[in-house]
Amino acid sequence: MERRLIVPVAIRFLLLIFLSISFLYLSGCSGCSRSGSHQPRRTRSNPADKAATAVNPSEPKPTLTQLGNGPTEVRMKKENGVYKVPVTVNGTSMQFILDTGASLISISSTEAEFMMKQGTITDDDIVGQSRFQDANGDISPGSIIRLKSVQIGDRILENVHASVVSGAKAPLLLGQSALSQFGKISLDYRRNIVTFD
Repeated sequence: MERRLIVPVAIRFLLLIFLSISFLYLSGCSGCSRSGSHQPRRTRSNPADKAATAVNPSEPKPTLTQLGNGPTEVRMKKENGVYKVPVTVNGTSMQFILDTGASLISISSTEAEFMMKQGTITDDDIVGQSRFQDANGDISPGSIIRLKSVQIGDRILENVHASVVSGAKAPLLLGQSALSQFGKISLDYRRNIVTFD
């Protein structure tokens, strides 16, 4: 009789140990959220990637010109859950997703090829190669290019870097390489307006 009681107690003890180890592993997982879903971990940057994206000291620095006075208001358009703003890049009008989480302006290889055919981007504008990681953790190869002008409303940013990501479906992202140059930015979701002060 005593032997039959020992077996269930031993099984419960082993199950408790297993559950404790599983809980400790999951609570220490940096890619797990409270909801229990697992997101891929970010990969560590490769020193070779940093060297490829390093800015050449002789490269001209971005400069901002404002054609009008005071704050600049630009209308946003909500599309599929994201906000897009009209941006003119090297004279070509496009709709960019306003993305404060992106480090660079990002365009697809399709857009870059179109601009090369139009002559608004040349081989001289390619400043390096790199790999880019998206929000899902996927890594794509790409190029770093210099854009001669990026105009939003009455503000023109010249000599700014952008990434060209391989893939026709890569979205157009207006990232920090441009947004940080504009200073204070405020969003009015009721009026669908972004204001650059």
